[in-house]
Amino acid sequence: MADPITPEISDRICKHMNDDHASAVLTYAHVYGKSPAAQTAAMSAIDPLGMDLTAQVDGSTISLRIPFDRELTDSEDAHQILITMIKEARKLAT
Repeated sequence: MADPITPEISDRICKHMNDDHASAVLTYAHVYGKSPAAQTAAMSAIDPLGMDLTAQVDGSTISLRIPFDRELTDSEDAHQILITMIKEARKLAT
């Protein structure tokens, strides 16, 4: 069974996404955060209802809250929704 999304699990997911999937995080900011001018983005937190990103836009740091389309149950659910969201975002971005 996967772990519930605690602050520690949020930190682990964010570190993984920022270290290994930075381009996906930037795509989330562009598409779901409605910030196509963002040059960089980092995931700062994730919880069952959404994710928080910080993005650099024209030299300023902005905060973005991206809600999920449903409440997540655990870390495996988070993994699956992040995959689904990046696939959808890539379709929308083309």
